Amino acid sequence: MSNEKTKRYIPADGLAGLKENFTKDALSGFLVFLLAMPLSLGIAKASGFPVIFGLVTAIIGGVVVSFFMGSRLSIKGPAAGLIVIASGSVTAMGDGEIGWHLALGIIVVASLIQILFGVLKLGRLADFFPSAAIHGMLAAIGIIIMAKQLHLVLGINPAELKGKAPIELLGMLPASIMHENAHLAEIGIACLLIMIIMSYIKHEKIKKIPAPLIVLAVAIPLGFALHIKTDGEIASYALVKIGSITDAFKNGVFNVDFSGITTHTAAFIQFVILYSLIGSIESLLTAKAVDGMDPFKRKTDYDKDLIGVGIGNTLCGLLGGLPMISEVARSSANVNYGARTRWANFFHGLFLLLAVLAGVQFIEMIPNVALAAMLIFVGFRLAHPKQFVHTFNIGKEQLVVFCVTILVTIATDLLMGVGSGILLELIINLKNGIAVSALFKSDAKVIKQNEDNYVLKATNGLVFSNILGFKKIFATIPQGKNVIIDMSKAKIVDHTSIITINGLVEDYKENDGKIKVIGFENHRQLSRAATSTRILKLR
Repeated sequence: MSNEKTKRYIPADGLAGLKENFTKDALSGFLVFLLAMPLSLGIAKASGFPVIFGLVTAIIGGVVVSFFMGSRLSIKGPAAGLIVIASGSVTAMGDGEIGWHLALGIIVVASLIQILFGVLKLGRLADFFPSAAIHGMLAAIGIIIMAKQLHLVLGINPAELKGKAPIELLGMLPASIMHENAHLAEIGIACLLIMIIMSYIKHEKIKKIPAPLIVLAVAIPLGFALHIKTDGEIASYALVKIGSITDAFKNGVFNVDFSGITTHTAAFIQFVILYSLIGSIESLLTAKAVDGMDPFKRKTDYDKDLIGVGIGNTLCGLLGGLPMISEVARSSANVNYGARTRWANFFHGLFLLLAVLAGVQFIEMIPNVALAAMLIFVGFRLAHPKQFVHTFNIGKEQLVVFCVTILVTIATDLLMGVGSGILLELIINLKNGIAVSALFKSDAKVIKQNEDNYVLKATNGLVFSNILGFKKIFATIPQGKNVIIDMSKAKIVDHTSIITINGLVEDYKENDGKIKVIGFENHRQLSRAATSTRILKLR
C-alpha cells in the first residue's frame, strides 16, 4: 500500500509547494544559478547584447516567468540555440548599441506572437517540423557558435571578427592559431579542458558540481597570475565588463526601439519569424524532454508554457534583455539536483538577482576566454559527431535532410536552412508513396467497436506534415479504453510520425488505457532503427 502511495505522490504546487519543498528547490536553484551565471554572460556577449542583460533575461526567466509557465521543472533563460538569431538581428539592425535597441523591438513583436501561439493552442507546434531538420538546425547553430568562439578562446581581439560569416571565420582559424595571445590562450584552453574532462566524470557527487563553477575557480586566479587586467595589449577585452544595474538603465527603464519596423522592414519581419518560430520550437522541445526526466511523470501544459515564455520575452524586449526559452542543459541539471517544483526556477532567478546587486566586482574578474570555452563546449555538444551517426542509423534519407539543413543554414541563414530541410523531407515523403492530397491532411478514422474498444486506422500514410491532424483524431478517443492503432494499410509512416505515435502510446498507457500498434509487419524499414521510416511493401 505504501508503495502505491509513493507512486501516486505529486509535489504540491503554488505556495503549498514552496512550503513543502523549500529546501530541495532552494538548493537546486542555487546550484543551477552557479551554472546559469557564466553561461548567461557568455550568451549575451556572443549575441551582441550588453553583457549584463544576459543576467537580466535569466532573472526575469526565474523570478517572473515561474508564476506563468506550464512546466514544473524547466529553467527559463537565455540559450546558446538563439545566439545565431540574436546576433544576426543586432547586425541586421545596424550593429552596436543602435542595432541592440532596434533588435529589442523585434523581440517584443515576436514575443506577442509567441503569446498568441499559446492562446490559440498551438503548443504542439514542434510536432509539425521533421526531426532531422530540427536537429540539423541545432547542429548548424553549434558549428556557427564554435566558428567564432574558437578565435576568442585563443585571445583574438573580438573587433577583428566583426561582420565575418561562419565560413569566413572557419577559414581564418589557422591564422588565429598562429597569432594567439599566449596568456589568454592558456586560460581559455585550460577552461575548455575542464569542461571536456567534467563531461566524462562518472562519480555521482563530483558530477553534481557545475563544470562552469570549476572553470571560474581556475580562470579567475589564472587571470590574476598572468596579469591580463593590466596587459596593455589585451586589457580592453580580456575581462568581462558589465557595469552596475543602474548604469544599464541610465537612459530610462525601457531600452526598446520600434523604428526598425519602417527603417529595416524586411529584416524586421525575417527575425520576427525566426524568434517566434525557432524560439517556440526549441522551448517546446526542451519542455517535452524535461517531462521525460520528471520522476513524478508530470506533463507540461505546452500552451501555458508558451504564454509564460512569451510574457517573459516581452518584458525582456522592453527592458533590453535577450530572448529566453526553456534551456535544456540547465533544466536537466535542475532535475538531477533534486528539484521538485517551479520554485527551483524562481530561486535560480533570485540568486542571479542578488549576484547582480552585490556581486558585480566578482563577475568583472571573469576572463572572457572562460566564457568562450564554455560556449565552444555547448556548440560542440549541439554538433557532436554522435548526432551524425545517430541520424545515419535512423536512415540515409534522414542524414541527407540533416546535412542539407546544416549546409544551407551555414551558407545562408536559419530560416532558409530549416525551410530547405522541410522541403527536402516533403519531397522524400512524396517519393516514398504519400499522396499529395494526404500530405497535409490525415485520413485516419476511428472505429468504435463497443464502449470499451476502439480501432484507429490510417490508410494513406502518416508523415510529419499531417501528424497534427492524426493527433487531433486520436484525441477523440476517450481515456482508459482498449485501443488498436492499425497501420496495415498506411503507405508510409515516417520517422517523425513513429516518434509521435510512440509518445501517444506511452501517454495513453499512463492514463490507465490499453493500447497497441499493429500492421507494421506489412512494411519495410529504411534502417534497423526502431524509429526508422516504414514503407508499405508492394504486393
